[in-house]
Amino acid sequence: MPAIHKLIIIGSGPAGFTAAIYAGRANLSPLLFEGIQPGGQLTITTEVENYPGFPEGVQGPELMEIFRKQALRFGTECKFQAVTDVNFTARPFSLTTENGETHSAQSIIIATGASAKLLGLPDEKEYMGYGVSACATCDGFFFKGLEVCVVGGGDTAMEEALFLTKFASKVTIIHRRSEFRASKIMLTRAHANPKIAFLTDSEVAEVLGETRDGRKAVTGLRLRNVQTGEVSMKPCDGLFIGIGHKPNTEIFDGKIETNAAGYIVTKPGSTYTNVPGVFACGDVQDSVYRQAVTAAGSGCMAAIDAERWLENSKL
Repeated sequence: MPAIHKLIIIGSGPAGFTAAIYAGRANLSPLLFEGIQPGGQLTITTEVENYPGFPEGVQGPELMEIFRKQALRFGTECKFQAVTDVNFTARPFSLTTENGETHSAQSIIIATGASAKLLGLPDEKEYMGYGVSACATCDGFFFKGLEVCVVGGGDTAMEEALFLTKFASKVTIIHRRSEFRASKIMLTRAHANPKIAFLTDSEVAEVLGETRDGRKAVTGLRLRNVQTGEVSMKPCDGLFIGIGHKPNTEIFDGKIETNAAGYIVTKPGSTYTNVPGVFACGDVQDSVYRQAVTAAGSGCMAAIDAERWLENSKL
């Protein structure tokens, strides 16, 4: 009969690995499934300058490898597999992986993160981290004095654009419609900012770039007017995708409480979900901050919550 683990962590990244570090040090011997994107969104981020402890910055993949090694040091077992199904109806909980394996655990931490919604252009992926970004808070600093574009028409796009004006010389919001989904107050703020311009009825058809000193760089965009079909060129140094994020919660649909946007609901001030013994941390339950450091913090919380819950459940 397969062993029943004390704790299984679904997902890696700052949240999952931090949960594993704390759980390992608590002698819970966690089993961690790294998922379809081991290391989470930071693995597609080039330079991280805002994570404490790295005054010179650190490459995203390198940072995640450091997290992984620390988790392994404290007894975490990592599997490079994705979980495809879960059963939370009874303890021990069970899950199934992509290769058909079944695993059981007394407690579960969900750290599957969220994925930025992208435009779906091949060159968008090619230049991701080299001028294309889905996080102004993460990457805006790199565009001091440069001209950037933001795609989107909702509050996310307005927030990204307003933040970018702290660094960029000009920010152009590109939207495929003439009307915006953004709230009135956010739209008013964007219109009032002298650094922000608007380009409506337009969509990005292609991201243009070149290689400078051995490094890729965005040089502009090829735009298409959705009304006339006319194609034009827009010079810029960066493109920020501001069409929102999607939490990676598909396999938990109907099995755990989520909000209207699909984020897992946790009890205030904790990582407890509506299923006793199942906890959630990181971007899968955080639609507000979405930072590596906040994800790591909630991963710590989840491990402590799980440890205490396991101890109390023995009573």
